[in-house]
Amino acid sequence: MLPTMTPEERAAALEKAAAARKARTEALAEVTKGTLTLADALSGSDPRLHKVKVHRVLTALPKVGKATADAALAKAKVDPKRRVKGLGAVQRTVLLEHFAA
Repeated sequence: MLPTMTPEERAAALEKAAAARKARTEALAEVTKGTLTLADALSGSDPRLHKVKVHRVLTALPKVGKATADAALAKAKVDPKRRVKGLGAVQRTVLLEHFAA
C-alpha cells in the first residue's frame, strides 16, 4: 500500500520527478550533440543517466537506430531492459568497441 501523502508532499514529489526527467532528457540531448561521449554516458559517472536504459542511450547517438542498437546489445549480451547503472565492465567495453569501429 502506498503511503498517504499530503498535497504539499505530493507536489514536491511531482516537481522532483519532473526535474529528474528534464535532467535525463538534457543528458540524452548532450549525447546526441556529441558534447557527452558514449564512454562518459556508459561509465556511470553521470548520475543523470543512471536510470536510463542502455538502448535509449545508444539510440540517442547520431546515425544509430533501433536495429543497430539491438545488434550492439545482442553482441554485448546486454538485456534490452538493462539500465546504464547496471552495466558490467565487460558489457561496457564491448559496447564501446562496437561503436568505436
